Amino acid sequence: MHADRHPDELYSFAGILTQHLPGAWTQELRQHAGDDNQQELTADVWDMNHIAETLAQHPPTHDVVLTRNDGLRLFLIDHPRYDDELLIAAMAPTDTPAEAFRGVREPDGIAISADPEQAAENILTTLLPRYETALAQVQDNAARLSGPSVRPDTLVMTWTESGDLAVTTERADVAGILTTHGFVHDGQQTYTASGDDTAHQAQCVRAAGSALGALNIGVTLRHGTLRGTPTTLPIPVPRTAAPNTVRSR
Repeated sequence: MHADRHPDELYSFAGILTQHLPGAWTQELRQHAGDDNQQELTADVWDMNHIAETLAQHPPTHDVVLTRNDGLRLFLIDHPRYDDELLIAAMAPTDTPAEAFRGVREPDGIAISADPEQAAENILTTLLPRYETALAQVQDNAARLSGPSVRPDTLVMTWTESGDLAVTTERADVAGILTTHGFVHDGQQTYTASGDDTAHQAQCVRAAGSALGALNIGVTLRHGTLRGTPTTLPIPVPRTAAPNTVRSR
């Protein structure tokens, strides 16, 4: 694994990158002082695939958030394995009900070249179209929500101090899905996905989330007292993604 770029170098790259993207952009360099700080800062990363797994296995020491004048945000970090690549992902809108993300697939992030012009082309053709599609679906869902009477079924998975994911359910059908997809019955009505293997844990969450989606049940990942695994937005339903973790709404 190569050493991260100096924060100023990543920030400079972000500035050049935005010159090749449509719209007016600003960038913010963020330092990660510790695990809790890192988990909080990456909680809005809208990815359940490669970026989420990378954040779980290689927490970054710094990142840059790119913000377009319409509020759209991108999350940029060094690639932990390849010094000629970086990773970029969408960031979920804030102040949006978790229910609005149900049924919306995450616009999972991508690896981009260290050449800003080539990276911008890849973002324009791959990431931004699916980001804007997902964002429009979430905004439409949010507009359709009507007051406190709307109570969609949502299963809450909570990170423990050890990095495990714990979930409690009284429903036999939900319990069956959890155990089928790698969660272990851990006493009474609690089921746990071990954090010892974060890639396997992410696969369990994705598979269970997809199966629960068929029952019209959403999944939300929340922090209890965390060790070192990033959060995700509530996992949308139904979904078809690849392995990982970071905000699933």
